[in-house]
Amino acid sequence: MTEDRFEKELELLGVLLSETQKNQLETYYKLLVEWNEKMNLTGITEKGQVYLKHFYDSATLVKVIDLKEEKTLCDIGTGAGFPGLVLKILFPHLEVTLVDALNKRIVFLENVIETLKLENIKTVHARAEEYAREHREKFDVVTSRAVAALPMLLEYSVPLVKIGKYFIPMKGDIAQEIKGSEHSIKLLNVNLECQEKFSLPLENSTRTILKFRKERSSHVKYPRKFSEMKKNPL
Repeated sequence: MTEDRFEKELELLGVLLSETQKNQLETYYKLLVEWNEKMNLTGITEKGQVYLKHFYDSATLVKVIDLKEEKTLCDIGTGAGFPGLVLKILFPHLEVTLVDALNKRIVFLENVIETLKLENIKTVHARAEEYAREHREKFDVVTSRAVAALPMLLEYSVPLVKIGKYFIPMKGDIAQEIKGSEHSIKLLNVNLECQEKFSLPLENSTRTILKFRKERSSHVKYPRKFSEMKKNPL
């Protein structure tokens, strides 16, 4: 995907890029490639592929929610900053928290944030379930991109969501995962408001974005420790 095609595809999503944002994404890309030589951040480094599979893919969250109307966003298992850091660049008003269990990724993210001079964005070095136990119902939007199976992802993400707000996981083709998540959805008091299935431009790989609305707090004590989740999946 060329930068011009990227810009046009974003326009179709209702996202218009300023020159500052274009420059920030370009710098982000260069830092990603530079740091990837020292640590394994991504297997995708060719520029067109990064713009398609990381930058554009991250932006597709807007297919299911108007981020201009939301204030706080948490990205669980953010990795090299997808989608959370990209969304911060595209929607500067957002207060973004990037959570990852691997400290070397956090060091990379902090370098990008400092280089781009981004404000109201922070990184957290923690396991998702540990962070969720201490920060219940703090965010308007919680998202995660291809991190874990949906039942487990629901368990350690939904507690972070404010009542009446949204958990929006980004996945591939997950028909079976949804069927296997019915028990979790009921216990965690969320409703699946919409399911957006589409193909990425140019290569036509399948993507699915789910939008869960949290109706009320759960009386069940979630999230459990990771070891408990592994032994006794919902």
